[in-house]
Amino acid sequence: MLRALQLAKNGLGSTYPNPMVGCVIVYNDKIIGEGWHHQAGQAHAEVNAIESVKDKALLKNSTIYVTLEPCSHFGKTPPCADRIIAEGIPRVVVGSTDPNPKVSGNGIKKLQDAGCEVVNGVLENQCREINKRFFTFQTKNRPFIILKWAENSNRLIAPLSKDHQAPVWITNIFSRQIAHKMRAQEQAILIGTNTAHSDNPSLTTRDWHGASPLRIIIDRRGVLSLDLNAFDGHAKTLVFTEVDIDNTETIRYKKVDFNNDLPNQICETLYELNIQSLIIEGGAQTLQYFIAANLWDEAYIFSGATSFSEGIAAPTISGRIITETSLVQDQLTIYKND
Repeated sequence: MLRALQLAKNGLGSTYPNPMVGCVIVYNDKIIGEGWHHQAGQAHAEVNAIESVKDKALLKNSTIYVTLEPCSHFGKTPPCADRIIAEGIPRVVVGSTDPNPKVSGNGIKKLQDAGCEVVNGVLENQCREINKRFFTFQTKNRPFIILKWAENSNRLIAPLSKDHQAPVWITNIFSRQIAHKMRAQEQAILIGTNTAHSDNPSLTTRDWHGASPLRIIIDRRGVLSLDLNAFDGHAKTLVFTEVDIDNTETIRYKKVDFNNDLPNQICETLYELNIQSLIIEGGAQTLQYFIAANLWDEAYIFSGATSFSEGIAAPTISGRIITETSLVQDQLTIYKND
């Protein structure tokens, strides 16, 4: 199962809206097949693992290990449980039950009804962790939310004036590369009006291989210029506003009530759009909206060596530190909201 988990992680950022799944087939204590889910619409991990086995006759005396319960319904591909049964694989070891109501328990039941021995819950916590986005989306009806900001030694995220540089870089190139890696792994990234106007970020993936996320801008009064980088068409953009604005080919406007729990309205819209993960990158007011609503799962806080004594204070959160990493002169601390 540890090997299946390694394989599953290969799909991070490319399987949405499907979960990441890894699969290993073992015969006489030797791995004879491996596979993982590469992309939505393509073959699932179990099928890829079965297809990799050179001598299919061995399958009738093998055990298949899979990080998530095999699917039992027809989607873009046939049910994996049916393929396992058709190949005559007698023993199935499952990491975690699928939280999707279309699957949950049904895949395991189908295998058992066909005479397969099923062992469930092996390395369950690890199997759930790699699919934290999928599990959050299925059980909480919202995206997995990551807060992200950079602060200096005075816990300031920006100076009072940006006359000479916008944005003001607090962290080094290594921290910025990790930030772009995050963009390649998550489905959407959100900023507020002030950040869009003053920093003019592109919000695209440039320093890491992978697709750019959906760019989300909060623009209550529709005042932002379409000349800003966030509207350049290099990635799609979603704007939350309270005014009526016509959509374009790459920009979609969503009218919401800014006086009525904006963070939850944003989450509801993203759930409807099948967006499973969201980075909230700023500014301080936007981050604080979600912190106050307790709508966050992890926080990535980059601490840089840049010095200035007056500026905008970093948000305050309470959470459990799960990792601390040194990035030359920078420090990355990741918090989990328990």
